[in-house]
Amino acid sequence: MGFKSITLKLPTGYSEQQLRNRIGKMLRIRNFSFQVEHKSLDARHKPKVSWQIRVEVSSPEIKGGEPPKQKMLEIPFKKRSFPVVVVGSGPAGFFAALVLQKAGFQVTLIERGSEVKTRSRAVSHFEQTGFFDPKNNYAFGEGGAGTFSDGKLTSRSKHISAEKQFILSNYIKAGAPEEIAYLAHPHLGTDNLREIVKNLRLHFEDLGGQVLFETMLEDFKVKNAKVTEVVTSRGILSVGALFIAPGHSAYETYRMLMRRGVPFRTKNFAIGSRMEHRQEIINLAQWGHEKLPGLKAAEYRLTSQADGNHPVFSFCMCPGGTVVPAAAYPETNIVNGMSYYRRNGQFANAACVAGVHPDELAGKTVSPLEALEMVENLELAFYRHTGNYRAPACSITGFLKKQNRKSTFESSYPLGLVAAPLWELLPATIVNSMQAGLADFIRKIKGFETGNLLGLESKTSSPVQVLRQPNGKCEGFENLFIVGEGSGYAGGIISSAADGVKAAVGFVSE
Repeated sequence: MGFKSITLKLPTGYSEQQLRNRIGKMLRIRNFSFQVEHKSLDARHKPKVSWQIRVEVSSPEIKGGEPPKQKMLEIPFKKRSFPVVVVGSGPAGFFAALVLQKAGFQVTLIERGSEVKTRSRAVSHFEQTGFFDPKNNYAFGEGGAGTFSDGKLTSRSKHISAEKQFILSNYIKAGAPEEIAYLAHPHLGTDNLREIVKNLRLHFEDLGGQVLFETMLEDFKVKNAKVTEVVTSRGILSVGALFIAPGHSAYETYRMLMRRGVPFRTKNFAIGSRMEHRQEIINLAQWGHEKLPGLKAAEYRLTSQADGNHPVFSFCMCPGGTVVPAAAYPETNIVNGMSYYRRNGQFANAACVAGVHPDELAGKTVSPLEALEMVENLELAFYRHTGNYRAPACSITGFLKKQNRKSTFESSYPLGLVAAPLWELLPATIVNSMQAGLADFIRKIKGFETGNLLGLESKTSSPVQVLRQPNGKCEGFENLFIVGEGSGYAGGIISSAADGVKAAVGFVSE
């Protein structure tokens, strides 16, 4: 049996039989099997958009060659004598817990919110009535913030091939489409994620792991640099190690960690607003067509250094998606984006944010605690402006001219928009950078000026970062690990999950 890897170009609406015919014709073989290794969209030559597909072909008619070997994650197993507690059921927390359970520890995973079915009902009720549930919302509950997102599985992190393969294979076993293993820009969609996180949890429990929902981390006890007990809203748990994956929104957890002497520092982060356009405008600009067979909805990734001071970029682009009220706490007002797997909504949305350091925003050197308070005060100010969870909004052209001429808006946002001078609500430094960046974006994408800006986007990254070793262990502690987005070292589903996996494997290997 021989093997060969080849790359093909096919139209967007190709069929499986067309792909098979092209492989046979290119290699001049009839008896073969194949597997798609990589698939990416080539839209450089509009309107002739096509798929670039790399396939691995096996056939007795091919001479020589061997399939590439994947680097597999190694998890050494032995029965461990002490329990481990993992806090947070987002990607970092869950995959850390899964690795630790597979390694032979008795793992308890605690989550402040409810399981995903209850959480979904609470989110739906919030969107319909504006009634906010502090336990179950777009930030908290089973699966973390990623459960209600586009479910992107791309990552710029390097040296995580084994971790990524482990994560993707577990997602596929839990019901994710197999295409996530080879697409250049895979995504799951919030509809798939709600089922996937449940199935992952059931698998973890089948392995012997325990999940405690509606259980809040309140404190922990330390002796000789070791965490000995975890204080929760449901009682005290004895531990041999504690892994905390707080996500980017658990500010009271951050504050508790700081009180307990966990060292943090401030770092660059990004804030801004969310942009929204009619999806067909983005499709036409990116593809040269309003629709194409075999494709869902066009994406964009935009960056600009137009003001010469701060990077401005799009973030978490949700094609055919929805802008959602992503507040983590009562009387705060922030937004985020979400898409279903089919990406068939009428609108495209993405954050437009500017990178900045907390010291520059404050005009002085600030502590990590002060940096959190600064962001929190901004979220409170946006709520005070509308008096509820409606989102302040203006047109992109109005933002550039600092003139709000629109009073009504077409939008996917479920709780309604209020015309507002976003250039007065956001910090002046951010406004100036966003204006330069948006002007640049308009030059890059035809029709971009027709969109709107809405709400506050303040959770693209954390303004603080824990001081820790490369394996995730906190400085000054022997058995405390902080991982994922809340650590300040990761962002997005894959990089956060990989951060949790690496920390768990490192601990297992000690």
